[in-house]
Order: sequence, then C-alpha cells, then structure tokens
Amino acid sequence: MSKIDLVPKPAPALDPSDERYWDARDLESEMRRTFEICHNCRMCVGYCGTFPDVFGRVDRDIETRGATGAELLDAAAFESATELCWQCKLCYVKCPYTKDEGHEWLLDVPRLLTREKAQRARRNGVTLQDQVLGEPQLLGKMTAGPMARVANLVNANRLVRKGMSAVAGISEHFPIPPFGETSFAGWLKHHEPLPEAGTRGTVALFATCLADYNFPRIAACAVRVLERNGWSVVRPEQTCCGMPNIDGGDIDAARAKVRANVASLVKEVEAGRRIVSLQPTCGYMIRKEWAELSPGDDTRKVAAATVDVMELLEQQRKDKTLSRTFVKGVGKVAYHAACHLRAQKIGYPAARVLGILPETEVEVVEQCSAVDGTWGMKTQHYEMGKRYAQKLVRGLDRVDATRVVTDCALSARRIFAETGVSPLHPVEALAEAYGVAPDVK
Repeated sequence: MSKIDLVPKPAPALDPSDERYWDARDLESEMRRTFEICHNCRMCVGYCGTFPDVFGRVDRDIETRGATGAELLDAAAFESATELCWQCKLCYVKCPYTKDEGHEWLLDVPRLLTREKAQRARRNGVTLQDQVLGEPQLLGKMTAGPMARVANLVNANRLVRKGMSAVAGISEHFPIPPFGETSFAGWLKHHEPLPEAGTRGTVALFATCLADYNFPRIAACAVRVLERNGWSVVRPEQTCCGMPNIDGGDIDAARAKVRANVASLVKEVEAGRRIVSLQPTCGYMIRKEWAELSPGDDTRKVAAATVDVMELLEQQRKDKTLSRTFVKGVGKVAYHAACHLRAQKIGYPAARVLGILPETEVEVVEQCSAVDGTWGMKTQHYEMGKRYAQKLVRGLDRVDATRVVTDCALSARRIFAETGVSPLHPVEALAEAYGVAPDVK
C-alpha cells in the first residue's frame, strides 16, 4: 500500500507569488505525490523522456530498496525528470487527474516541473545556456535587417556552430531560425493596406519574436490575409512572451516580460480590439500562463481577448464572413498539429480553414516535434528530440503531401532538419491562395 497520500492537502503551489512555491520541502513532497500517481497510471509513458526515467527509478527502488512507490525519489530524480521534459503540455491535456477534469488529485506535471527548474535556478543561478536562449527578442533586434545576411552566413558555418555548441550549448545540428532581411515592424511601417482593410474593425497582432525578426513573411502574410477578411491590423509595443525564460527557470525575467506586454496589450483590449497571436506557444502563454505569473484584472482581460490567428479566421468561416476570393489551391497538405495549439483546446482551426480552398486536401498529423520552445535546440537534448520526432516524420511520410503546413515555426525547423522540406505557416498558405502573399524575406 502506498505511503503517500494521493489527495493534496493543501492544493499544489503553482503560483510563484505563493511562498510555498519556493519551499524545497513542499516541492519534494509534491514531486513524490505526483510521480506516485503517474507511476501507477503510466498513460504518458510515450510522450517524452521524463516518464520512462521516473518509472525506471521507482521500479528500481521497489525492487532493490524496499520502496512501495515513489517515496524514495530524491533531488537527482527530480532534476532528471525536469531536464527530460520539453514542456509540450500533452501530459496535462491527456491526464484524467487534473483540475480541468475536476479531479481531486489536481495533477499538473508541466507546471510542477517548471517549479522544480525555477527553484534550482534561484539556488544556482540561470545557466549561460538558458540566458542565451532566454532572450530571442534582443538578438532579433540587433540582427534582423541589414545585418541578417552576414549573420545567417556566420550561423551556417560549421565551425561557428561547433563553437556555439561548446560555449552556449546550442546544438550544431539544430537549424537555427534565420534572421529576416527586414523586421516585421519595418515591413508594416511601409505597407499599403488592402482595400478591404478595416471594414470589420481593427485587431492587434502579437507577432512573436520569430515572426518579428526571423520569419517576417509569416507576420506580413497574416496582415494581408486579415486585411482581405476586413480587418485593419496594428502592431502594439511588445516583447517576448516569456516562455524561453520559463524554460530556463528564470521566473523573474518572465514576469517582467509579462507585465510589459500586459501594460501595452490591455490598451488595445480597452479600445475594443482582439489580440491575435501568430504562434501557438505565445498564444498558450498569454491564455494559460500569464495569469499565474502576473495575476490581475488586466492580465485576465488580455487573456480573454486573445485568439490564434487561424482561430479568428475559423470563426469567420463558421459565420460565413470569410472571404472566398481564392485564386488557387494548395494541393495535398500534411498539417502538423502543434502541441501548444492542442494545449489550448481549440481544435485545429487551420485544418478546417485550409480545407475550404479549391483543389486542396488536408490531412492532420498529430505528433510532437520535440522542440517546444528552447529544449530541442540544446546540445544535450538534440539526439533525444530527434528520436522522439521520428513519429512526426513517419506521419508526414505517410501523407505523401505536396505541401507541409504547421502553425509552429520551431516545429518547422525540426521538420526541415529531418525531411529537407520547409513548411508553411497556415497564413502563408492562405495568402498564396488569395494571391496576396508579399515578397518579404
């Protein structure tokens, strides 16, 4: 019989503002309780490296140390579990024992492992690796634009990549996102809106670091597609969503970004505008995590007003206001369902919208890319991520598509590394179908 009470008393501390969140003993107790339940269930064993590692340790303790369950797991086991988690969130989505499912056990493995990483970062400091990966917007601001071609050539150099791997821990094998030859803000400043823009109102685009500085074509295509569907688009002041800092355990840096973003975005909400996110990870952060990092009415307002760009267009498809002025189709599409989109529980709006294009067939591939933020870029995790991503690769191969589409620009880099195919974002595919795709790099 288990020595661990499975019902938490009190509820797990998942709010960094709660003093218990930083209590090492409280964390130790919660880790053991959670993994006791997971060890008995084992439903998530195939999702990532965390669960096989934990189950192996518990099984070893039962066989050799007289344990009845997870009660002998120690700090080394907790650290290992955290480092093998790439925060895809799927274990929470699928778990029957969560608050969302109304269960008294209140499991939340992703947030629990975030808490463990945060405690270690506070004790030991944020690693250089996580410091470098935690500030994508700073590098983007310095490099996108006139410096992009030089930076991209440097980043393509094998010796440079080996040095980055040795010094900063960024895998030489992961295809780093290239920098755009213009930033999205620079493109938008000189953009001539389409005639339909503003007939439905105005939306505020949360472009994300990747669309701002690495793939400005995604953001530019989003603007054109939204304009074709009646929306005027503004880009409010914004910075990184904070997920890269969370990945590194730097709660304070993530909070600072959340507060800066909320202060800017709430003005758009109060002006009656919706916040439109271009990347699933950022949308997930805004809707699910910002309120934990910076609770308050303004944060809740921003979260409630936020939609994924394809979710907004899917709403228009449903109410029959989506423009159907398509000039061509996309062909056979393999649509990769990104994990952080699935974690928002909004279905697959892109698949439904693309499905109405002429001469277009969409097949969903529901497999993880094992990148999820910064984890898959790290030297020590690259090979494991590559191995887990083979399910996705096999799924794409089975579709035998003419185009691959994914909402997640980092998943696109994994797909490119494994297949040589450069996927499109759904708004890029739509912009091409409408014949309004801009020439921007």
